[in-house]
Amino acid sequence: MRLALSGVSVRIDSTPIVAECDLTVEEGERVGLVGPNGSGKTSLLRTVYRALDPFAGSVALSGDDVTTLSQREVARRAALVAQDSTPDFDFTVEEVVAMGRGPWLRAFESATGGGDATITAALERVRLSDHRTRRLSTLSGGERQRALVARALAQESPLLLLDEPTNHLDVHAALELLELVKDLGRATLCVLHDLNLAAAYCDRIYVLHRGRIVADGPPAEVLDPEPALPRPQRPAATRTGVGAGPAAHRRGRTGRGVLAGRATHRGIVHHAPGDEGTAVPHRRPRTVSARRDHRVPRR
Repeated sequence: MRLALSGVSVRIDSTPIVAECDLTVEEGERVGLVGPNGSGKTSLLRTVYRALDPFAGSVALSGDDVTTLSQREVARRAALVAQDSTPDFDFTVEEVVAMGRGPWLRAFESATGGGDATITAALERVRLSDHRTRRLSTLSGGERQRALVARALAQESPLLLLDEPTNHLDVHAALELLELVKDLGRATLCVLHDLNLAAAYCDRIYVLHRGRIVADGPPAEVLDPEPALPRPQRPAATRTGVGAGPAAHRRGRTGRGVLAGRATHRGIVHHAPGDEGTAVPHRRPRTVSARRDHRVPRR
């Protein structure tokens, strides 16, 4: 399975959200999508599974434009673990995982009842076999996320889409979840806030800022191991829309381009809320920040 976004732009209610984004995920590759809040990461991800149609550009799964595919066919090719995706009703773990079989079932056919080998295998893979009859609301945050990953596994899609899967998880649960995803060996596109996690688990990283991809490449090229200290916030720019602001950004295709972000035009420091200073596993504790090789002079 190969995912390819070419020149994708997104508008919501005539407001530009994402502009001219190119992105690829190859077979078995783990790709991270990082950037400040509101930079368009989730909106870009939503174009892959047809929750949003691009205003311009194209999204292709295995060479087929997603707009030409049925929703069922898209679901057979790409499985999603979304933000805040806990069901409103208090289903059992087995029932939640069985929902992943939906794209493969005929009308009125049920996948529950314990007889589906795919569901059993998915539960075993995420180590939740002993919890299959428990209510989702009784699980810990990490266990709940693993149940949602099991649902995506039961979907048997070759592409896995993760939208901030480590939100609200402690460091141990976050590392355990991403280790699980890494071991799956599937093509993965993952939206992450914590740059340490992105550096540890992604083969390549795309950085979004103000709706545009401003850098991409291997983590060692895109991320700087030295800490970048927050700087005082300057007055907001009067311009609006994608790419608006006092700083001019050029796309850094080698991963060494200009990055800007939260409260400063000189660099961004990303962490999951409450996890500032998270250490990359098996490495000395450090804070990674976006490279800022080119700086925009003060006005």
